[in-house]
Amino acid sequence: MKIKANLISGRTADQGAHLEAKTHKGYFDACAYCELNSADLERLGVSEGDSLKVTTEFGEVVVFAKANDGNPDNLAFIPMGPWANAVLDPDTHGCGMPGFKGVPAEIEVTEEKPLEMKALMRKYLED
Repeated sequence: MKIKANLISGRTADQGAHLEAKTHKGYFDACAYCELNSADLERLGVSEGDSLKVTTEFGEVVVFAKANDGNPDNLAFIPMGPWANAVLDPDTHGCGMPGFKGVPAEIEVTEEKPLEMKALMRKYLED
């Protein structure tokens, strides 16, 4: 099962608190997830902590599922960081910042596990 979603990203307090230690588990836990509302998680047949593959025209990434019932249907949120960067538009339109909002995405269940920071960076280098 796949759902189509509008992917957004932004800073979170937890993500910001771990910026100085990006290879630490705390940063991984603060950034390697995708928030969907409970109805979207149910449509996918997943629970919090299960793995999701998020795919856009810019790439794909595996992250953990997290519930946020403040999100409307089909809105996905991944905190700013390397996991979000894997699937967001890298074009900065001359301003130095990529587009963090409104990226069409497909989200599906996967048996893969999210990569920790160093493994994710190695994958970027190989692609």
